[in-house]
Amino acid sequence: MSSLHVGEDFKITSVKALEIADSRGRPTVKVCVSTRMSRDCASAPSGASKGKYEAVELRDGGHRLRGYGVKKAVFSVEHQIAPILIGKDVRMQAEIDEAMKKLDGTRNLSKLGANATIATSIAVAKTAAKSLSLPLYKYIGGVKPLATPVPLMNILNGGAHAGNELEFQEFLIAPVKAETFTEAFWKGVEVYHSLKDVLEKEYGRQATLVGDEGGFAPPLRDPHDALEIITKAIEDSGYKPGEDFYLGIDVAATQFYDTGKKRYRFLGREWTSSELADYYLELVEGFPVKSIEDPFYEEHYKSFAELQEKVRPRGVIIVGDDLYVTNSELLEKGLENRSTLGVIVKPNQVGTLTDTIKFIEKAKRAGQKIILSHRSGETEDNYVADLAIAFNSDFIKAGAPARSDRNAKYNRVLEIDQENKGILYYKGVEAYKLHI
Repeated sequence: MSSLHVGEDFKITSVKALEIADSRGRPTVKVCVSTRMSRDCASAPSGASKGKYEAVELRDGGHRLRGYGVKKAVFSVEHQIAPILIGKDVRMQAEIDEAMKKLDGTRNLSKLGANATIATSIAVAKTAAKSLSLPLYKYIGGVKPLATPVPLMNILNGGAHAGNELEFQEFLIAPVKAETFTEAFWKGVEVYHSLKDVLEKEYGRQATLVGDEGGFAPPLRDPHDALEIITKAIEDSGYKPGEDFYLGIDVAATQFYDTGKKRYRFLGREWTSSELADYYLELVEGFPVKSIEDPFYEEHYKSFAELQEKVRPRGVIIVGDDLYVTNSELLEKGLENRSTLGVIVKPNQVGTLTDTIKFIEKAKRAGQKIILSHRSGETEDNYVADLAIAFNSDFIKAGAPARSDRNAKYNRVLEIDQENKGILYYKGVEAYKLHI
């Protein structure tokens, strides 16, 4: 085959979009990109708890589907994005992503919609990978993957993800003592089911109803109680908290911060940043909590930094999600303040794969721990798993080991682990080692 024909085979021939349902039954965008050789698709997730500097989803408004419709985003893809992509080499990811950003012309992708651009961007990468007969993780990260990440499993939900009184959004387990990701994952599953037994015995069957991310949403109020009952579930499974499992918290403190009073409304009273920091220290002293995500309001870089300094001797990682929203400029500010030692990576927060990669590379150079994450409103798309392997991430957050929209991600890592049996090492405790 001539080189001319080879080039033609990689040219984009069509870009189609469809309004589909996410895990909350709300509309989202699915995009399919085709070349002469291949076709693949990707869909955009959506968060309930969002940082205010995230790239903007394009929603229809009005009465249809309570305003959540995405027909405008579908139109963006098929009538604005598609014309500038057709004919481009599907392997030119950076060029394609830049073309979409230039077409949009805003800082937050509010014209085309970040839901339209991220679905298109990932679909381009998946189609390119298929064209080269490579899995996505090898296409992006190289043909020799290094390791599997630690699963941060959100087994107890609160905040914006549940209908209970817990202000903290996520309570996570990390199975660190294992030889492989596969072994670690199934240990996490055991604890998840033990937690169900404990909750049912303590509070009745209603306590085993689940939140947006598949974690249980029991009638608890105090995070201390949540950590205590998770600790019991770990012990009931025959494991040791602090040895076999570490714990993590996603506070999402912006959700209960009063910007007028500059106080946190938590446990029925108002708290200063200093008082809340002391509460976190109590939790760290009482439980094997090794990561705390978004412990303060999303613009309080110095509060993050002060807490990180206090808990670092205990090996605790302060993690920025709403603080950074996968944005390299915001990350720079956090690095200047030494606010965190870990970052959440959510591609839809920034709108393109290229900008996601730039953020990860910047964070890695600064010694930050990388946590590839799903969103609370998800689809069956599992590209987050491939990205976690491709970028040699330290952790993957994909919710509880329940609901197919969550397990699609974990199951994909299980597949990759099996495909590379004896080659990939599991990061385990090493993921928590601090090098800066």
